Amino acid sequence: MSFRRYEAYKDSGVDWIGVVPDHWTTVRLNYRYEVQLGRMLNEERSIGEDLRPYLRVAGVQWNFINTKDLPMMDFPPEARTRYRLMPGDLLVNEGGSYVGRSAVWRGEIEECYYQKALHRLRPRVPSRDLAAFFLYVMETATQRGVFIAEGNQTTIDHLTAEQLRAHRFSFPPRHEQPAIVAVLDRETAKIDALVEEQQRLIALLKEKRQAVICQAVTKGLDPDAPMKDSGVEWLGEVPAHWDVVPLMHLTQPGRPIMYGIVLPGPDVPDGIPIVKGGDVKSHRLRLELLNRTTPEIEAPYARARLKPGDIVYSIRGTIGDAELVPDELLDANITQDAARIAPLSTVNNRWLLYAVKSKPVFVQLEQRSLGAAVRGINIFELKRARLPVPPPQEQLSIATHLDDEARAIDRLCDEAESAIALLQERRSALISAAVTGKIDVRGVAPAAMEAA
Repeated sequence: MSFRRYEAYKDSGVDWIGVVPDHWTTVRLNYRYEVQLGRMLNEERSIGEDLRPYLRVAGVQWNFINTKDLPMMDFPPEARTRYRLMPGDLLVNEGGSYVGRSAVWRGEIEECYYQKALHRLRPRVPSRDLAAFFLYVMETATQRGVFIAEGNQTTIDHLTAEQLRAHRFSFPPRHEQPAIVAVLDRETAKIDALVEEQQRLIALLKEKRQAVICQAVTKGLDPDAPMKDSGVEWLGEVPAHWDVVPLMHLTQPGRPIMYGIVLPGPDVPDGIPIVKGGDVKSHRLRLELLNRTTPEIEAPYARARLKPGDIVYSIRGTIGDAELVPDELLDANITQDAARIAPLSTVNNRWLLYAVKSKPVFVQLEQRSLGAAVRGINIFELKRARLPVPPPQEQLSIATHLDDEARAIDRLCDEAESAIALLQERRSALISAAVTGKIDVRGVAPAAMEAA
């Protein structure tokens, strides 16, 4: 859909806004909205007769407020007057990595309050401003980094009430704000629906990728091959001529499956590269992206050093990620969050990589994962995970087949990701153009408002 421009423009005096329609007003936010920071949390206020539900930062997402299982805190009468939310209030995250994230309170529950990490914006003259319009303004300002630029870059970013009140924004007349909101609601809903379709496609492709891997590493490529019971519940039947052995039987003598450095210390320049559990990603296993430790700390763990072609396996946090070690990581080491698997020379390492990443193998380990807050795999269990092992030539055939299948599926995923990025760019550009007056939506607003 194309939009016309307004007839006349003027300089807003705000760099990120630029020119605005001649009849719009640019003022400090404090002139249009009351900005009130929430109530300080205190454990002592979690008991008493005046307990009331309140919102935390996590409950305020972009244009969505989660009121399920809200915590309770003591709000005496004077605090209830000050911090009670009213329909039409705009809540803004004041700090952290989500500074500026906002949502409109629409009276989701009868009575609710909010904590100090949130700002409440309330129109000084309700008949003059519409919070739903300013929500879109906040989205544009946040995406452009307007608020983060003010933060202390050595600590967590914070948007203080004083800073927010002093920001200058441009406002159209009140009668134009519902028209802009109606058009943006309609058009962004269309874009969001297309994004969801692409996200569902990516999820289906990833499921297909895992299914293809599972089929190949447990059943082989010959659909007519005689089968036998593997003796492992999660594997089921496997080709009759395959072996089923513990993973440790497929590794090199003298280089057992093991984790590495327990306390690697702070990152040091020119030290020994180390692979953590979170580094076990195809885009992360690069020399320049890894942390380093001192030779003195690394030396006692020399047995855990890596060689090209080894497999690193994440055993803490996001368990189950696995990657081949590239040539550039020769003699790098690992931490206690990662395990090294050094395949025998007779074992195809690409086949083994697919095997250890397959669902039937992962399920064996997941069932025994340890820890509540951070899941973990015990090296003892990893060594004894049972794999169906084809002859060497079949390993090569399966690896080649899966390489081809994975490339095709990954290409489709990349195309879907690109489509999502373009849709999100279009969404941001549309919102930005509308809330800064670069396009005039009044001509299409009646149809949008009727559709809404």
